Amino acid sequence: MADIAFVLDFLSRLAENNNKEWMDAHRSDYQQARKHFKELTSQVLDGLKERDESLLNVRPEDCMFRINRDVRFSADKAPYKIWMAAAIAAGGRHAPLAHYYFHLQPGDESLVAGGMYLPPPDQLRKIRQEVDYNAADLKKIVDEPGFRETFGPIQGEKLQRPPKGYPQDHPNVELLKLKSFLAMRTFKDEEVRSQHFPDRLLKAFTTVQPFVEYLNVAVS
Repeated sequence: MADIAFVLDFLSRLAENNNKEWMDAHRSDYQQARKHFKELTSQVLDGLKERDESLLNVRPEDCMFRINRDVRFSADKAPYKIWMAAAIAAGGRHAPLAHYYFHLQPGDESLVAGGMYLPPPDQLRKIRQEVDYNAADLKKIVDEPGFRETFGPIQGEKLQRPPKGYPQDHPNVELLKLKSFLAMRTFKDEEVRSQHFPDRLLKAFTTVQPFVEYLNVAVS
């Protein structure tokens, strides 16, 4: 059973001591926290596999991100992320598909999400084409009461004007302006520490699954 409280406690200490010397001195704690995060990822992935056969060959380690930050082009030179994250899709975290995503971060910043963040131009064009042709199915998904209660409206950066080729008076112009297509919600630390958190996480992914599938049909 994943000890999620241990993960949050470790990340809290890391946030206060974000340097290599501290990490080297607490390497065993990091390895223990990562082990618990992997157990949580495995539990969620097993639940998703029962609903999505495309994930059958995906392993937890295919989905988990490294804790090291790429600081080459960043003004912030802190060497480590202060969260642990996983992105689940057929092919793993780097697959060119919509993902189920979650990360644990203290300070009430843990989150669960589904969708695509800033897809490349060719994929974004395909999603907009799908919205243009078949917005009804997307609206049915995101207007479903369980979806709205869990995630609220679709989130993502937007263009100021309609994308090229679409008129200002297009009936779904606000959807077409999106540059990301995300369903997302955060959890408070007390929710994450609850023994029911893995079940709540899987329930959220079950709710967002039709949205993920809609996007994957669009880009496939």
